[in-house]
Amino acid sequence: MNITLTLYSSITRQNRQRVVTVSADIDAERVEPGVVIDEITSEFIPPLLGRYPGVQYGLEGASEDQLEFLRRIQIAALAAMFLIFGLIAIPLHSYSQPLIIMSVIPFGAIGAVIGHIIMGRPISMFSMFGLIALAGVVVNDSLILVDFINKARIRGQALRDAVIESGTARFRAIVLTSFTTAAGLVPIIFETDPQAQSIIPTAISIGYGIIFATIITLFLVPALYLLLEDGFAWGRALRAKLAGQPARGAPADKPAA
Repeated sequence: MNITLTLYSSITRQNRQRVVTVSADIDAERVEPGVVIDEITSEFIPPLLGRYPGVQYGLEGASEDQLEFLRRIQIAALAAMFLIFGLIAIPLHSYSQPLIIMSVIPFGAIGAVIGHIIMGRPISMFSMFGLIALAGVVVNDSLILVDFINKARIRGQALRDAVIESGTARFRAIVLTSFTTAAGLVPIIFETDPQAQSIIPTAISIGYGIIFATIITLFLVPALYLLLEDGFAWGRALRAKLAGQPARGAPADKPAA
């Protein structure tokens, strides 16, 4: 490693404070820039500030832009979650069932991270774009299951039978829909053209996230639906007990809100 030292011939000031700029170029193919910055701020800066208490430091340039991007992406992700919740809650007429449907979103994010590890690519801002898009895609399978259970219960089917049938009746549709979507992203993921390198992290986030979330959905959503109904039944029994009335179970033809 070659290091070139340059002696300053003048003193630079900013806001009446002496300023020294330390810059470097990072080979993104060998090391993730975020890792380098984390090591500098956690291992190098604290001892420096301990030796020179009057020294202050700050990030500028690409590092500052990255931090600002992370702040904006957090706000955008939060807004997307509220929007998805509202779009699901309105047709279902429920505030609790959208939470079941959206419970697979974290597992989609886990699948996206695993995909980046498998492909040997660092998580970038385009990966974050993919994660936000993924949140709106992975809820589709959960929505299919919950909607099927609700309609089956309205027809008079027992809760447990409706939950079991939702997994068997909609299994093929859910798997085919998710895996064909992921298959459509394969050419982008394995594209070698330099012009396509920027969008590959987005494709990895969506493709791997969909596959992982789909597998989890088939087990998680039916289980959470049963837990939710058991919770409502327990709450009704507790209220009835406190009121001195006999407890009644959940009506089979009306899903809980």
